[in-house]
Amino acid sequence: MFSIFLKRPVMAIVLSLMFVFMGLLAMKTLPVSQFPDIAPARVTVSVSFPGASAEVLVKSSLILLERAINGVPGMRYITSDATSAGEATIQVYFNQGVDPNIAMVNVKTRVDQMMSRLPTLVELEGVIVNFVQPSMLMYVNIFSTDKDADQKLLFNYAYVNVIPEIQRITGIAQATILGSRQYAMRVWLNPERMRAYKVSAEDVMKALADQSIIGRPGRLGQSTGKAAESKEYVLVYKGRFNKPEEYEDIIIRSSSEGEILRIKDIAEVELNSEFYNIYSDKDGYPSASIVLKQNYNTNAQTVIAATKEKLEELKKSFPEGMDYEINYDVSRFVEASIEQVLHTLVEAFILVSLVVFIFLGDWRSTLIPVLAVPVSLVGAFAVMSAFGLSINLITLFALVLAIGIVVDDAIVVVEAVHAKMADEHCSPYEASRKVLGEIGGAIVAITLVMVSVFVPIAFMPGPVGVFYREFSITMASSIIISAIVALSLAPVLCAMILKNTHGQPKRKDPISLFIDGFNFVFEKVTGRYVRLMNFMVTRRIATLLILAGFSFGIFIVGKTLPSGFIPGEDQGMIYAIIQTPPGSTIEVTNKVARELEMLAEKIEGVKSISSLAGYEVLTEGRGSNAGTVIINLKDWSERKHSVMEVIEELEEKSHDMGAVIEYFQPPAVPGYGAASGLSFRLVDKTINTDYYEFDEITKNYMNALRERKELTGLFTFYAANYPQYELVIDNKLAMQKGVTINDAMNQLDIMIGSTYEQGFIRFNNFFKVYAQALPEFRRAPEDVLKYFVKNDEGEMVPYSAFMTMVKKQGPNELTRYNLYNTAAIRAEPAKGYTTGDAINAVLEVAEETLPKGFDIAWEGLTFDEAARGNEALAIFFVVILFVYLVLAAQYESFLLPLAVILSLPPGIFGAFLLLRELGLANDVYSQLGMVMLVGLLGKNAVLIVEFASQKQAQGMTVMQAAIAGAQTRFRPILMTSFAFIAGLVPLAMATGAGAIGNRTIGTSALGGMIFGTVFGVIIIPGLYYIFAKMAEGRKLIKDEDLDPLTETYDYGPKNEIKD
Repeated sequence: MFSIFLKRPVMAIVLSLMFVFMGLLAMKTLPVSQFPDIAPARVTVSVSFPGASAEVLVKSSLILLERAINGVPGMRYITSDATSAGEATIQVYFNQGVDPNIAMVNVKTRVDQMMSRLPTLVELEGVIVNFVQPSMLMYVNIFSTDKDADQKLLFNYAYVNVIPEIQRITGIAQATILGSRQYAMRVWLNPERMRAYKVSAEDVMKALADQSIIGRPGRLGQSTGKAAESKEYVLVYKGRFNKPEEYEDIIIRSSSEGEILRIKDIAEVELNSEFYNIYSDKDGYPSASIVLKQNYNTNAQTVIAATKEKLEELKKSFPEGMDYEINYDVSRFVEASIEQVLHTLVEAFILVSLVVFIFLGDWRSTLIPVLAVPVSLVGAFAVMSAFGLSINLITLFALVLAIGIVVDDAIVVVEAVHAKMADEHCSPYEASRKVLGEIGGAIVAITLVMVSVFVPIAFMPGPVGVFYREFSITMASSIIISAIVALSLAPVLCAMILKNTHGQPKRKDPISLFIDGFNFVFEKVTGRYVRLMNFMVTRRIATLLILAGFSFGIFIVGKTLPSGFIPGEDQGMIYAIIQTPPGSTIEVTNKVARELEMLAEKIEGVKSISSLAGYEVLTEGRGSNAGTVIINLKDWSERKHSVMEVIEELEEKSHDMGAVIEYFQPPAVPGYGAASGLSFRLVDKTINTDYYEFDEITKNYMNALRERKELTGLFTFYAANYPQYELVIDNKLAMQKGVTINDAMNQLDIMIGSTYEQGFIRFNNFFKVYAQALPEFRRAPEDVLKYFVKNDEGEMVPYSAFMTMVKKQGPNELTRYNLYNTAAIRAEPAKGYTTGDAINAVLEVAEETLPKGFDIAWEGLTFDEAARGNEALAIFFVVILFVYLVLAAQYESFLLPLAVILSLPPGIFGAFLLLRELGLANDVYSQLGMVMLVGLLGKNAVLIVEFASQKQAQGMTVMQAAIAGAQTRFRPILMTSFAFIAGLVPLAMATGAGAIGNRTIGTSALGGMIFGTVFGVIIIPGLYYIFAKMAEGRKLIKDEDLDPLTETYDYGPKNEIKD
């Protein structure tokens, strides 16, 4: 089949050009992302109940909704978070592969079943079900340098003019401004005047509902089947009021004497903000903080590019002094990482070309394997497109690593053509024809081994399986294309451009002198290697001792090598989470946030800072004692310090600000939670939670965790010491006064908690009408007892007549996990430790300190890491088994493949050793590198075993065949291995964005290749000798064909092979 290309060189060239052409087309359409899409689908249910405490929210709404949603098909786990700001969120996490659209419909169906049981105000505010990527896509600040522009103006400008435009961008799932500063008609009630005029809050609400209405009187002049009229008129009514003066004139009461009581007599009305629950600013200027989240299965790069374009367009119409800044976007890190990998790609290509040139000795010979690289790599993009993959760090790593592999097959061809020309003094064309027939089998065998490594891992389940799948498909496709190129284009190019200069005098220039010197040294090394093999091959004990030594080394180094999942990278952004003492007002939290903002401004490497008081990004919870400062660092090339060094400096300078401040980075994988590090819950599985007892258990557990050296940045918002007052109504006294508990609580709900029962349209938007007591009448606890409620006889009764207040403490925020109350805890692995070490520490402390009925539960990325177990071992076992079976079929023997499999321990030991020495972890990246090692080192063994088994079939003894195989394949093995090693050097020395991933995958492959190649060529002939001796003379059936499977096919023209 392949001999046709030597007769049809144009067809061989066109075939390669087709690979390149299809690859270039695919490159244009492939989506770009940081990682493969591994984040599980997540559906959020948002509940609002103004005035309610966290406990009231849980009991009135969350328990009902959670019970209904629990067990929805495909559910992984369910969490919820309620705060005393009157807001709660339920988050339902689904298994990998569940369609988020179907998940959302299933959740919505179950929520609808419970709607009638929820409080009326919760229904009125709306229960919102949505699915979004959990982590931020972008964080945009709209700010103004104009001193007259405040947060209210900025918020509403963005709410009316910017948010609707951004929401229409394809791929944007959610565009929200943090806080509730949108305009609202505020009816500020004066309790003293209300008492004087004997007006209750219910009277005010009734007047609003009766007089600010939507009218639809209809049309005049319609015949409706009776007498027809000549004209028709539409009757219109102005509708709901939308100006403060209109609300001021609403009549509450009037008498027959003409006395009229209007709202303005007992209240102040103004167009103001809904709530003052979040303060936000950017670099000292007031701002509106917009958080954007993307839809599932959308390309982050495209969405961000479209958003930036839209913001630039909107900026043209901004008022004077107003501007925007993008403080965070996912694409910044992705673009920097991909640029870094592309640099590495070019460096690796150059280094590989140099190594090939040194071994082959002339530019013509070097050009042939080097041409295989772009064809194979660009061609792989077409296969990636066919399998629905994206251009991400994993697929790009695969392409960088593939550079060193795809030159292999072409090197084997060129090397063999040179050998044939030297031995038989024939023309390049003749040599190419003969070589194609001789080594076609070896190339197919190498390709089979390499691809068989990647086939089984493409079917691995779970999030890690997605990583392996994308890596393996990219690798396997480039290797298969390189084999096709080696059997089609390479022989054609050999015949076209090589010259037979063997035996002819060479020109004396520095390069040829260097090459001659290199070849002289290499011949010397080969001679010594052959002598070593003569000594070692038959001494089985020496081979087995070396093997045992490396196996023991793997065990020892493996014990001390830290394990991890996906390493956290320097993404150029830091979240500072602020927790002021319980009971602190939002103004106190804002003061701390501003202080931290000013401190961070002075630190080298900081580009911009945004602060938020009343909101924290970890649980997306609201609370007056919670705050977040988002610190944006300069580009990697513009700063000297890493993100960890900046965090250390911040920790050192901010420890005495009167608040707990912890620092986190964005999540390692977008979509997996809000921040990096460990995310877990201390779960109370007892039936009746005592919040104070749970608080003590949490504190004891946190203190025990702080003593562990593996953990740092420990943090929880759970605390049961938030100041509270319990209202105790004496029902007997209340009834005697003619007051029902319902009337008493409704009055307080409106006066202190605030309520809205209608809205209005203005600026082309819907806004709410809120009624609430003026702030000066609800400052101190004793103010509550000064309120009055109207009894059944229309008299005003003071609350002090039937109600008392008991001072107590309780939680401000309640979190739940799978229907149990929990304390949400965050932590980071300490310097020198991995997430794997940190997880073990958390579990060990839990085992030692937690009482019965309390447990630990994982969430986010930590959930998957904790559930992995010995996944790496399982993957390794599957890969090796698959390779063994392919080789057994190839060599028609169950024993010979063991010579290949048992040559792997030196490589694995080398990978482990180098990872440990450079302080890196055994994580997903290093495991990808080691899986690839199985193929590469297996290929080296195949080259020797393939040749040796051929020679044995031709009549050599096992010992002679083993030594002949080692001697002949010594140069090609070293050449291909060192070409690959050269390609790894830039990866292992990477800096900047994505450096840890680059270094980990590069180091594991580099260490493995150096040890595996150097010691592999020593033990493979010995292993061949051991297993070939065992297999000698043994057949399963009488006429068994013992030739390697790939050698039974004629790759070249028959008449040439016979020569």
